[in-house]
Amino acid sequence: QLQLVESGGGLVQPGGSLRLSCAASGFTLDYYAIGWFRQAPGKEREGVSCISPSGGSTNYADSVKGRFTISRDNAKNTIYLQMNSLKPEDTAVYYCAAEVRPYSGSLRQYEYDYWGQGTQVTVSS
Repeated sequence: QLQLVESGGGLVQPGGSLRLSCAASGFTLDYYAIGWFRQAPGKEREGVSCISPSGGSTNYADSVKGRFTISRDNAKNTIYLQMNSLKPEDTAVYYCAAEVRPYSGSLRQYEYDYWGQGTQVTVSS
């Protein structure tokens, strides 16, 4: 069974940092582009960042450029999202997702095929 599991969320003060992890079971992530998405209360889910299977290409939403960094360790079958300089508007449930199609840098959620259950990130003083 293909499964993605996010972890690393929590409560952090504005300006703080968190590192989210996305671990796969039942399949290897080597051949999949991976995206991070988030959904804040009352808002639609939005794309945050994505990374190619090799890790050589990445893309970021304008709202997180310069603050968030996506990376992957295929040996550990895990994707990471390092989030720095967090703001209250970053508060959301964060999801990772795997895309079967060749990497295109897309942050459109309908192009992603397998999803995790999400992890809550709350930025508040």
